[in-house]
Amino acid sequence: MSDYLPSLSALRAFEAAARHLSMTLAAHELNVTPGAVSLQIRDLEASLGVQLFERKTRALALTLEGADYFTTMRSAFRQMRDATAALTARARGSVLNVTCTAGFATYWLVPRLSRFEALHPEIDVRISASHRVLDFQRDGIDLAIRHGLGGYDGLVSERLLDDELLPVCIPKIAADLGDNPSPDALADLQLIHDVYRVDWQLWLEAAGATGVDAARGPIFMHGNGAYDAMKAGLGVALMRRSFVEAELREGTIVAPFPMGVASRLAFHLVYPGTALERPAVAAFRRWLILEAKG
Repeated sequence: MSDYLPSLSALRAFEAAARHLSMTLAAHELNVTPGAVSLQIRDLEASLGVQLFERKTRALALTLEGADYFTTMRSAFRQMRDATAALTARARGSVLNVTCTAGFATYWLVPRLSRFEALHPEIDVRISASHRVLDFQRDGIDLAIRHGLGGYDGLVSERLLDDELLPVCIPKIAADLGDNPSPDALADLQLIHDVYRVDWQLWLEAAGATGVDAARGPIFMHGNGAYDAMKAGLGVALMRRSFVEAELREGTIVAPFPMGVASRLAFHLVYPGTALERPAVAAFRRWLILEAKG
């Protein structure tokens, strides 16, 4: 049995070109020229005595032998990357970049994050809280929590949290309303709006409220203004139930009208198909799903 092994640089060139089906993209990844990648692959084919690619005009395709070889090589390189990452994780830590909205970060993710850090102290979670949709490759993002209908092109999308809207206020305001108040009682209270002003109209219609001006009250366009105003006793705010569950249990805020309004919108966990190849990403995804299930 032959102990011959091709050079590692030739195998890297083949694995990258087979994964991208592009000499140019492989060259960009390996920081060499496309000509250098092509030459290494031709030398590899010559040394193996097997054609690995079918070279067509403006296209690159694997032969049957090349596809079989790529399956093995991809697994081998993945194992080498994982082994290297595990070896160096304690020394440098594993960095995990997550993007989500400021509201999701403030009300749901950050209050729970210490539990993940206790389980995985070697993973450094970095959160980019923004309404701007970031690009996974360009911005170095591993996972995103996006608010919408799901089904993002070219990405895996998993429904994480439903988006039920619930009126909340401080206990003093709730006490003034008495027990089991009618939604019509909101006519005498200040309605606090965030940028999604239409939400109050949606809730009032679903609750059957009459005589309540859904447009009345201040609008807070950025950050946590609506929540902070509600906590300061300015009035009643509509919040996503998942954001305020802990405070409702503690009694620091109250839901005087416990009916929520369900929405087709939800928070989705979104990531590229290869993201879970990184152990840190897979661990954070598992933890998020368990936390969302409560």
